[in-house]
Amino acid sequence: MLATLSTYSRLFALTAVLLVAAPGVHALESRVSEATVDTLPQVFMIGQNEIKYEDLVAQCSSPLLTVCQDSMDLAYRRWMGLLSDMEQYAEKSEFDIKGIKIWLNVFWNSDGSIKHLVYFPKPNSRNMDFDDLTKFMFKFVDSYVMDSNHDTCYSHYGSATFPTFAEYYLGTPEGSK
Repeated sequence: MLATLSTYSRLFALTAVLLVAAPGVHALESRVSEATVDTLPQVFMIGQNEIKYEDLVAQCSSPLLTVCQDSMDLAYRRWMGLLSDMEQYAEKSEFDIKGIKIWLNVFWNSDGSIKHLVYFPKPNSRNMDFDDLTKFMFKFVDSYVMDSNHDTCYSHYGSATFPTFAEYYLGTPEGSK
């Protein structure tokens, strides 16, 4: 009976230690998870880095629509503005983006700079070396900041087809930015 009591005492003490240590372990896991997200390339294709990509989706769960105060018109204007700016950057860089059709997931930092840009070509996209598109997008991401701030990172998942003809919707002449 004395041995059984001693075993229960040890189990109780071990349980108490684990309960006290659990919040610290959770905080450590959280820091490890954040550090993992930072190791993602700034631009990559959907299907690469899947686990870290899923962590990023969870971390930047605020949608662009929320950042735009639930205004569908403003969110669409911001999205079209991004695509238009990408298209204009391609023209200035002499990179042919016409005929490219992609699914695109953009993650912004709270200051509007792009944290990560993830894409995947649609089946009916122009055939090209998508490593070249990735390199182009790396350059674009470094130069782009959206005119929206938020208290956390935010994201939008959408589709892009080039040319965008964004000037018809946005009401700006091509090349005016």
